[in-house]
Amino acid sequence: MNKPTPISKTINLGFGKPITIETGVLAKQADGAVVLKQGNTMLLATVVSATEISPDVDFMPLSVEYIEKFASFGRFPGGFKKREGRPSDYEILVSRLVDRALRPLFPKDYHAETFVNIELISAEETIMPDSLAGFAASAALMVSDIPFNGPISEVRVARIDGKFVINPSFDELQKADIDIMVGATVENILMVEGEMKEVSEKDMLEAIKSAHAAIKIQCQAQMELAEMAGKKPYREYKGDPEDTTLEGIVKQQTYQKIYDVAKLGNASKSQRKEGFENIKQEFIENLGLSDDDTDKLKLIDKYFHDNIKNAVRNLILNEGIRLDGRKTNEIRPIWCEVDYLPATHGSAIFTRGETQALATVTLGSKMNEQTIDQVLVQESERFMLHYNFPPFSTGDAKPRKSIGRREIGHGNLAMRALKEVIPNEEDCPYTIRVVSDILESNGSSSMATVCAGTLALMDAGVQIKKPVSGIAMGLITDIESGKWAVLSDILGDEDHLGDMDFKVTGTKDGITACQMDIKVQGLSFEIMEKALKQANEGRMHILGEMLKTLDKPRPEYKPQTPKIARIVVPGEFIGAIIGPGGKVIQGIQAETKSTIAIEEKDNTGIVVITAIEADNLNAALKKIQRIVAVPEKGKTYIGKVKSIKDFGAFIEILPGKEGLLHISEYDHKRIEKLDGILKEGDEIEVKLVDIDPKTNKLRLSRKILLPKIVE
Repeated sequence: MNKPTPISKTINLGFGKPITIETGVLAKQADGAVVLKQGNTMLLATVVSATEISPDVDFMPLSVEYIEKFASFGRFPGGFKKREGRPSDYEILVSRLVDRALRPLFPKDYHAETFVNIELISAEETIMPDSLAGFAASAALMVSDIPFNGPISEVRVARIDGKFVINPSFDELQKADIDIMVGATVENILMVEGEMKEVSEKDMLEAIKSAHAAIKIQCQAQMELAEMAGKKPYREYKGDPEDTTLEGIVKQQTYQKIYDVAKLGNASKSQRKEGFENIKQEFIENLGLSDDDTDKLKLIDKYFHDNIKNAVRNLILNEGIRLDGRKTNEIRPIWCEVDYLPATHGSAIFTRGETQALATVTLGSKMNEQTIDQVLVQESERFMLHYNFPPFSTGDAKPRKSIGRREIGHGNLAMRALKEVIPNEEDCPYTIRVVSDILESNGSSSMATVCAGTLALMDAGVQIKKPVSGIAMGLITDIESGKWAVLSDILGDEDHLGDMDFKVTGTKDGITACQMDIKVQGLSFEIMEKALKQANEGRMHILGEMLKTLDKPRPEYKPQTPKIARIVVPGEFIGAIIGPGGKVIQGIQAETKSTIAIEEKDNTGIVVITAIEADNLNAALKKIQRIVAVPEKGKTYIGKVKSIKDFGAFIEILPGKEGLLHISEYDHKRIEKLDGILKEGDEIEVKLVDIDPKTNKLRLSRKILLPKIVE
């Protein structure tokens, strides 16, 4: 059997190596399969969609999985089983990036289970595969018969030395002050996520425009590949059932009532929900339907929801009134409190409207750093942020389950927002963990996490460079009339019923992170510019409210915070500190009840000592300092007798550093032997009188410290 002839298309973006997308060779039983190649990096993207659609599904059941194979870079997976297991946080984050760009472009009535898989099957050390995953996934959809209003693509854009670079290498990215992933079609931006070093809104827009230019080339390549492969017509599928008569009746009898409830303005989320539900139940009762009329009841649910959506949107577009009565640029009331939890190292509550986050800070030693073991990245992280979203925060009677993709994504966004202001290790030698527990949620809980996290860090005494605040922006559009409105600090319903969720975080001097998702097929730069300007105004207001509670970091850490010391020692002393088989360092830790971590860097040793009590810290520090101390000629030491010889005794004046106390240097009077005068283990005061420049041997004297005998 001969190898099939590949169908391929190659592009060159002018940055890095050419990219080739190829189909027709691998995974041919999938509905669509593409291999993307750049250098030695290869991604296999496949897509399969079910032919049967469950009648109970009224949403797009899309599943996107990004998987990195350790064999792709010649590595073994860590752990006992030595095989790939549950997805890492990084794989989940890449999966979310692709999902968010693809999802808006499936037909609204297409509800077949669809699985998109992207696998890293070969890896090159300098190429970042996450920036290629969206390109590969969209290409696989384009060569399939699955209904999809693409293509899309994603790229990473970084600003390095003032210039925008598309899909930079790992090393190049270290020098960037802008690092964002952008997803788009040929016409419109779909998704943005990334981190920045306090850049302006104008700079961020320029970065997105630069990314879009590259995305257009990638989209064109996909369309050409699909034509070369013999583009299949979209498969036929059964869309949502419709009953236009019932739809008209629902609108006629419920729309105005819904509009009136939406316009109340002073109702809480639960009160609005109850008001809408009462209108629906009254309508169903008037129709005389029973629980057995399931098909009609499902349609009523759908049409009623459409009426809620239309009423809320029209209220905003026509009257400028939002569900809670605010203007489009108005922020909900805010209250904050710090030091709420007395036993933690730092804590804060941030409440904005009906969204509330309780943040805690824990400070630990280097031993507490997060180890990252990915295919291409092996490192440790000293700053972590974890986000929890329990069901009770939205009043749901559900069990609390394991952490999901949403928690990982929201936590990562908040971490990136605060990462830029965390002090460096020299100024703050702690490992830092922030945990945000969402206690109430009605929109923008990830941004509440940023605000609560900032306050908790300052409460803990962490000297962050600047406070950070965050805001979520929304959008309502009407294609027919051309009207649109940007909303500041959106509610949960405004997120659900609106067209955009655009989160922006930053200090008073610039943006530190952003995340944008849209539900319409694209977003113009005019709207994005307006959203960023309005977001800046909102962020500054929120920051002002936060600083009324605590305007700068506390000058000291809390008493319960572990004490920590960091010293740098010459590299040749690392072995002496550790000792044979770790005997020395283990002994110091046991004796002083401390934790000691040593990292070798640039031929020096960075020693970090942590202890709960200051006395224990100082004791451990003194022991380390004695080990690394250099003997000084003319200095007096309290030494320990290590061995006794006929000609004198060897005295350890510093750990691992012995000198000879000759018998003639013990006393002014003549001594025949030291045995019987000294014994091993005795402590004796001696002076270092000479260091041999050739052998570094130490010569000690006791008699020089004694008063001379006058006869």
